[in-house]
Amino acid sequence: MPASPSTARVINDRLALRLLQREGPLTAGQLKQLTGLSRPTVADLVERLTASGLIEVAGETGEQRRGPNAKLYDIVAGRAHLAALDVRTEGVAVLVSDLVGRVLAEGSVPIGDDTGTGTAVERAVTLVERAAKEAGADPLHTLGIGAPGLIDPVSGELRDSSGLPEWHRRLVAALQERFPDARAHVENETNLAALAEQHEGCARDRDTFVLLWLGHGIGAAVVLDGGLRRGASGGTGEIGFLPVPGTDGLPSATGCEGGFHSLAGSAAITALAAEHGLTARARAGEPVAAELVRQAVEAVRTTGADRRLPDASTDRRRDAPADRRQGAPADRFLDALADRLALGAASVVAVLDPGCVVLGGEVGRAGGDELALRVARRLRLMAPLPTEVRPSALGGGAVLRGALLTARESAQDELFGSDEREAPGLPGTAQRRMRVAR
Repeated sequence: MPASPSTARVINDRLALRLLQREGPLTAGQLKQLTGLSRPTVADLVERLTASGLIEVAGETGEQRRGPNAKLYDIVAGRAHLAALDVRTEGVAVLVSDLVGRVLAEGSVPIGDDTGTGTAVERAVTLVERAAKEAGADPLHTLGIGAPGLIDPVSGELRDSSGLPEWHRRLVAALQERFPDARAHVENETNLAALAEQHEGCARDRDTFVLLWLGHGIGAAVVLDGGLRRGASGGTGEIGFLPVPGTDGLPSATGCEGGFHSLAGSAAITALAAEHGLTARARAGEPVAAELVRQAVEAVRTTGADRRLPDASTDRRRDAPADRRQGAPADRFLDALADRLALGAASVVAVLDPGCVVLGGEVGRAGGDELALRVARRLRLMAPLPTEVRPSALGGGAVLRGALLTARESAQDELFGSDEREAPGLPGTAQRRMRVAR
């Protein structure tokens, strides 16, 4: 059944707005070429969107030609302001942007374990207020919030989770009270990191992949056929509870000690480094494990340690000089860490066959290609399914970027119209990337 005239207008308007979002300022002629719409239809939508305050003249083309230069149209970036929050057990980070995602202000505040719930909430809310004021964002239109723990797939609310501070749950309500006109969207931090890597990071060419989050804690996010998979209870990716060999016990329903977390969490990586004689001081906002891995990678590159890894037909020690056969501490540490990470990755690969595993978080980015290569070589020995291993391009900042993407998509859906059909005339991958999976 053909679309009604009003529905067609909504579809055309959204298509034009999405193109302006993706491409930047465009002339009416360029919109006609990219959309495939007729000249009168483009003229009508430009007039309609200008009158509604969604687009404006942003300049003129500089091309030398007869007649006046063509007008360039762009989205009115100040039509709405957005806030993205990365809520962690040790503090909160925030950034405020305009409607097209241009960052206007950012900040962070530490929150210690001994901070009371009320004080912690007030510090976090004050941080958002200060950033919004600095950005001139009054009022905020949408809040995108990334937090650890389970998000109820029905209500979208942060569920009670053992081991997480009470102020996390209180914060969302406090933000909604302080910013009553803003729409708040809460998502698991690892899921947001995966969205950011998918849209802006190392997985832009992948419709299916798994992100293994390596930070203070550990988690996973699953993207299949372009969309996040959250599971029946919102718990997809709780890989810290995965039973694995090499721990002192088994995880329980109330705690992940004894699971994969005990091998690959920040504390476990720090202890593993100490076993190899490596110590470091954490950088601000990072787990100490990230600095340990970063220094180990640098040491391996500086000393030229043998980077070949065992496979089915070679022994890395056979032809190495005597001093290399002992292996530098940093080299041995990275090998041992790769052994551990491959255990969790192999389990995911065997069940999901994602074709790509991203080592995310601060530790994954610190390990870079060096750590990814070692994990990939071990996976080839453990799993029969071909799997590429990539380091994160965004590291710990992926959560904030993902929260901003979610907030921006929500605000644009409301302001641009709520039609959910894919935009016509664009390749399938481009259509998918116009939508942040919910």
